[in-house]
Amino acid sequence: MRRHDHNIFLNATNLLICGALAGVVVAAGVFPAAAMSGLAAKAGGETFASLPGELKAFSSPQITRIYASDNKTQISQFYDEFRSDVPLKDISKFMQNAIVAAEDREFYHHRGVDLKGVARALVNNNKGKSKQGASTITMQWVRMSLAYSATNPQEVVDATTDTPKRKVTEMKYALQVEKELSKDQILERYLNIAPFGNQAYGIFAASQVYFNKRPKDLTIGQAAMLAGIVKAPTSYNPASAEGYKEILERRNNYVIPGMVELGMITQAQADKAIKEPIPKQVKPVGNGCVSVAKNIWGFFCDYFYRWWMSREEFGATAYDRERRLKSGGYRITTTLNVKAQAQARKRISDEISDKNKNALLLAAVEPGDGKVRVLAANRRYKLDNRAHPQNYISSDPKKAKRGIRGSYPNTTNPLLTGGGDITGYQAGSVMKMFTMVAALEKGYPLAYTIKAEKQYKSGYIIDSGNDSACPGTHFWCPQNSGGGGEGVYNMWTGFGKSINTFFVPLEERVGAENVVSVAKRFGIQFRAGSDAVLAQPGNSHQWGAFTLGVSATTPLDMANAYATLAADGMYCEPTPIELITTKAGEKLDVGKSHCTRATSKDVARAALDATRCPVGDSAQMGQCSGATARATRGIVAHPVFGKTGTTDHDKTAALIAGTTSLVVAGYMVNPDYQNHPDRMSHQIVNPAVWNTLADYMKGKPKIQFKKPENSKIAYGDQRRIPNVECESIEAARSELENAGFDPSVGRDVDSKCPAGTAAGTNPPGRTIKGGVVEIEVSNGKGATPPTIPGIPTPPIRPPRR
Repeated sequence: MRRHDHNIFLNATNLLICGALAGVVVAAGVFPAAAMSGLAAKAGGETFASLPGELKAFSSPQITRIYASDNKTQISQFYDEFRSDVPLKDISKFMQNAIVAAEDREFYHHRGVDLKGVARALVNNNKGKSKQGASTITMQWVRMSLAYSATNPQEVVDATTDTPKRKVTEMKYALQVEKELSKDQILERYLNIAPFGNQAYGIFAASQVYFNKRPKDLTIGQAAMLAGIVKAPTSYNPASAEGYKEILERRNNYVIPGMVELGMITQAQADKAIKEPIPKQVKPVGNGCVSVAKNIWGFFCDYFYRWWMSREEFGATAYDRERRLKSGGYRITTTLNVKAQAQARKRISDEISDKNKNALLLAAVEPGDGKVRVLAANRRYKLDNRAHPQNYISSDPKKAKRGIRGSYPNTTNPLLTGGGDITGYQAGSVMKMFTMVAALEKGYPLAYTIKAEKQYKSGYIIDSGNDSACPGTHFWCPQNSGGGGEGVYNMWTGFGKSINTFFVPLEERVGAENVVSVAKRFGIQFRAGSDAVLAQPGNSHQWGAFTLGVSATTPLDMANAYATLAADGMYCEPTPIELITTKAGEKLDVGKSHCTRATSKDVARAALDATRCPVGDSAQMGQCSGATARATRGIVAHPVFGKTGTTDHDKTAALIAGTTSLVVAGYMVNPDYQNHPDRMSHQIVNPAVWNTLADYMKGKPKIQFKKPENSKIAYGDQRRIPNVECESIEAARSELENAGFDPSVGRDVDSKCPAGTAAGTNPPGRTIKGGVVEIEVSNGKGATPPTIPGIPTPPIRPPRR
């Protein structure tokens, strides 16, 4: 009995009308051509010669494999049909022989069509006996080829529906195929396309699924079992109780005896093969990111998949792109650094549990090419089991009431890269870097000074009921974190200490729309709906809080934005791709680094010089004063730059740290409930970031950052500050204004000048045009006392600077 359960393997029944059987059978024995013409006539009136003789070119679906940057470590695989072609030389001779014994014992003797077999099947089937097939291996391959080369649903139906016309078409093609291909070539193609059940298509997949070995290593018993399955993969499935009995019977009583009958093996070999065990379980076949070899690679795999699905080069529609990924047989080498990923995951585990509702997220990018090296989190990239859920109830009270579970410990959400419902997280002062770049672009040098207050009354209009509005007004009045922070700052010191009341007035002078423009050029995506609206041209001039980090970003966004500084102002789109190779060995020019100039070299180098201050490094062109993550420099032990960020009430804590080789961004957030009551800790996120960077940099040369070619971008137009010592405050203010400075009254100091007059300036000597100059006020305590005979005059105490 010929059983079939795959859409390509169907019986050809009732090839001829019963009244014509006898004549065709006789003709088949004596005049083959006449027999074929008779079949064609019954198939619809077409002459046999008029049928097409050449098959369309086709490609059977192949597995696409995804590798890490070492080009050896397989991360994942994607497929529609688990298949990977192998040459005949890499297929066991036992397997080649077994498939012939199982499917077409006359294979080496006919020319594509076994006419005696056709006649025998016709007579047998007409007598009402169990149906017999007459398809040769060549005809079966033709049938599958027609199905795979179909370009529309009707062609698939025509290739697989059980009709006399289909059988005749197969015969015509088979005769032509046998003229063009050798028997070995046909056998190789057949073994690579045949279905073997349990998601295995082709002999490579079958060898993996059933025996976890290569096709060339198959034994006689294993080869005979696989050959036996092809007839009816579901019925002969050894993983089912009934199928196990069926395939045991077929292997031992049909396939192996057939190999003996054809002289392929000896009886002694057959006796031994019959005793070989048949597996009752099959190897599970992973497909996609939820089945990655290690779940610590899952977030990177997901990032790759989303990248692929966004690329029009792989198809006009999402359906086309997915089909190409899952059937194209590509070898894709990604940018994932396996060692760095493992180290980052360990550093995360050192600081926080996988079952913590708060997420510690790390993303790392290589400056100058956008290659994403690390995407790690204290989460398992895994679908939660709905029947037996592991995930905790969401920390969002509204979701918790509805029984919705959170993203811990399992999630497939793109927490680090954004997409879908993940629009990002407010990360605080890391955004001040964009204001600094915009200021430098507008001609404000690093040395530009602003007198920062404890609270700054800005010109930005907000709701008068907002907590951050100046009392009784609708103007925004930001303060510094923890209060205080008043004083004169430049970009080195203001960035190092993260002074809000320095950066908000700086943003006002530069224009918030210009700051937002810099962020766009540096790759910020503005995924959140309200952010996207504000970021539109003409909408952001009142977005004063932007400099303090109220826009949602992801760790990958910010790692790549800071990497733009280290790349001399070249923004490179983040990419997961090192190389894509087709199954034919061709290299695709897709996924390579695509870089555009986001800002000038000098602006990038100047901004980077100031970003060394927050992480405990020394600026090359100015003086740092204070650092918010001072330990970074000592632990990384390389020239380093970066910035911390904290949002209101510590709902997010962030640190970005980088070298010329790698930039790491770490966020600590609650991805399920961003209005949570917890306080995120820099004592958790900071060590994870700086240790990950230190691990990566270990053994690498210490490379210093480059200075701007034009030093004016750091120091500006330096001018001498007039000497206003002992002048009245009003006179000193007027003189300083006339000299092109922005004077303000500073603190009282000891001075020889009369109390209430100008004791001097801060800074003394020189500063930039337009810069803040504080007038220090004399308290009179340093005045020269009257001379008393016999008592020495004490030295005059100089003004304190």
